[in-house]
Amino acid sequence: MGITEQDWHEEKSRVLDVTNQIQERIEQLTNEVGKIKSDVIDIRKNFWDEVTINIGTTEDIIETHFSIRQQAEILSERERRYRHSAATLKQLTRLVDAPYFGRIDFQEHGEQETEQIYIGITSFRNQDENTFLVYDWRAPIASLYYDHIPGPATFQAPFGEVTGDMSLKRQYVIRNKDIQLMFDSGVTIGDELLMQALSRHSDAQMKSIVATIQREQNRIIRNDQSRMLIVQGAAGSGKTSAALQRVAYLLYKYRKTLQADQMVLFSPNPMFNSYVSTVLPELGEENMQQTTFQEYLEHRLGAEFQVEDPFAQIEYILTAVDTPDYQARINGIQFKASTDFLNMVSTYKEVLEQSGMVFYPVKFENEIIITAEQIKTHFYDFDPSIQLINRIELICEWLLNTLTDFVESQLDTEWVETEIELLDADEYDRAYKKLLRTQKGKDITFDDFEQEKQLLSRMVIQKRLKPLRKWIKQFEFVDVKALYTQLFSDQQLFTRLIGDAALPDDWSIICQQTIARLDEASLAYEDATPFLYLKEIMFGMRTNTAVRHVFIDEAQDYSPFQFAFLKRLFPRAKMTALGDLNQAIYAHMSSLDRLDTMPYLYGPEHSETIRLTRSYRSTREIVEFTRGMIPGGSEIEPFNRHGDKPQVTAVETREALHSGIVAEIEQLSKDGYKSIAIICKTASESADAYAALQKQIQLHLVTKFTPTFDKQTLVIPAYLAKGVEFDAVIIYDGSTNQYHQAHERKLFYTACTRAMHRLQIYTLGEMSPFIRTQPSDTFTYNKLANPS
Repeated sequence: MGITEQDWHEEKSRVLDVTNQIQERIEQLTNEVGKIKSDVIDIRKNFWDEVTINIGTTEDIIETHFSIRQQAEILSERERRYRHSAATLKQLTRLVDAPYFGRIDFQEHGEQETEQIYIGITSFRNQDENTFLVYDWRAPIASLYYDHIPGPATFQAPFGEVTGDMSLKRQYVIRNKDIQLMFDSGVTIGDELLMQALSRHSDAQMKSIVATIQREQNRIIRNDQSRMLIVQGAAGSGKTSAALQRVAYLLYKYRKTLQADQMVLFSPNPMFNSYVSTVLPELGEENMQQTTFQEYLEHRLGAEFQVEDPFAQIEYILTAVDTPDYQARINGIQFKASTDFLNMVSTYKEVLEQSGMVFYPVKFENEIIITAEQIKTHFYDFDPSIQLINRIELICEWLLNTLTDFVESQLDTEWVETEIELLDADEYDRAYKKLLRTQKGKDITFDDFEQEKQLLSRMVIQKRLKPLRKWIKQFEFVDVKALYTQLFSDQQLFTRLIGDAALPDDWSIICQQTIARLDEASLAYEDATPFLYLKEIMFGMRTNTAVRHVFIDEAQDYSPFQFAFLKRLFPRAKMTALGDLNQAIYAHMSSLDRLDTMPYLYGPEHSETIRLTRSYRSTREIVEFTRGMIPGGSEIEPFNRHGDKPQVTAVETREALHSGIVAEIEQLSKDGYKSIAIICKTASESADAYAALQKQIQLHLVTKFTPTFDKQTLVIPAYLAKGVEFDAVIIYDGSTNQYHQAHERKLFYTACTRAMHRLQIYTLGEMSPFIRTQPSDTFTYNKLANPS
């Protein structure tokens, strides 16, 4: 039975009634917030006027303490009320123009009445009757809307499973307090609502998808049992969107024990952080911590090394194919990302407990106080059963004690006397007062010249030794760089460590490349995590026990080594890994290369894998064209939203290419498309394209340093476009000269799947085999004449 005029009338009346009540509550809260804010300002201003200060007796001191405490509690209570009221006001302001997007009618088994449940981005109660007029989309009962069709239905409540019958599932599009679209649905989320959401133009920031969450996405969002949740999803399947709604859901469900700063998102680049930064605030939640893995590596290693980033690595992979020893570098990248190398470095620690430690000598003023050999001898004189980290701590203690003896040997040296003579009166006075503070109970006077000299000598020496003491306390006397180098310079050691694992091809060249970089205080990206891991297992792993959830986007770009490191870094956290094997564009073997190997991190019993095969981003025509480029692409299911077929345009000259692109952008702009991306293969090609085109049309060049994602025409390397989407995509050059290698297939696929509505591919010469192998009816082809 369809929606009747009576239904329309009743629903429109309800929207007006609910929005009026929300508006009344907004006005009440506005006044309340203003009053509380004035109270807080007044209390802060007059805080001490309201406190009785009297410290004459013990009783007076106690009374003063409680007076201050009482006033502080009043201030704290007002501040809490202000924060709560302000947050509620912010939520209701978002709700007032579109209070809800869905409705279900549900009769619980054993109950006589059918309850009407209206679902929105946050909840709202009728103050008089204390009933819910709108339920938060994250409430347990709201899962019925996402997971079921009318008929028998169940949901998981805090007290157990609730069963019943859903008699109605209705969806709305409400704008400015008016219902613009309403329909009853027999599927999870009606295609009409999803079609409207997907037909809109892309934005500079990702938007919330709570009104169109699909059943498989809801499984991701509400999964709070798995220690390791792996999401393998096709391009445009809503992986990242679902993950961000998952964050909001977890913050809602565990609001008494979980805060936003206890969750961290590792994203592919800083620009992506800007792209997703508005989703959680739109849902009334604070943003989680956001960073990149490279930023963490820089934080830990940047003071010691120039750390290559993954974008520099992929530029090398894409542009240096014909250079000497290229394949050796690729083999090295893959080996250093593997679990074999992880196990090898872990075993190295056990070997070092027996032999092979390397130390720096302890120097003062370029003079060696303790030689590296002395430290090594002392290190291996300890009982072999003592663990490596404990021995390093004992060495640290020994070195500090040795420095104490060194102080005595320097008391009468010439440099100390010179330093004392250079002390001015203020320094002299400060030194004396400091000695008085540090040597309480001792008879200190400066009447005796020898006593004066000794005290000042110690002060001067201790001051000069302070940096050296800090150096020792930070275990800087261990030469980690030399220890890592040994892995590649000592063939006998390497053979012992690798065991039965296969030796990579070109191993001698890999060793030479690695050592050459280390000698220049540089770390290749593939060496950064293993180097840091070696340092951590020697000195004790730095862990973050406060973080409870770790989200890794573009997880296919992380190596098994990096995943193992992150597990150690966040030992109490649950992990959500989101990726697409078909977008694994880096040279190392992806951790997601075989999904069934990922549960090794936490064990199969604590892991769950969810696959998303339906693509929502692109039109059916774009999906049907792109899915043929990759293995298993036939499993990708396009959403039934139609548009133009991808267009492939052949040009013969660079001049014709640029002329065609300019004309295409002008037409796309006339057609109303706001975000347009000219996607190039590399950063160098992007820079060249930008330099040529900016003279004719307004553009913005995106580099790895670009901090924000802007809604305009962009020129961007393919690997930086991962995770974002555009109304229209122009592939700068999809010729066989640019995309023909096996490792370039996924990069080309990634570039093409950024398009929501239009995909235009130019080819400067023969088209790429990744295009030629697609059915001819999935794209249109034409040649562009040279400009006259």
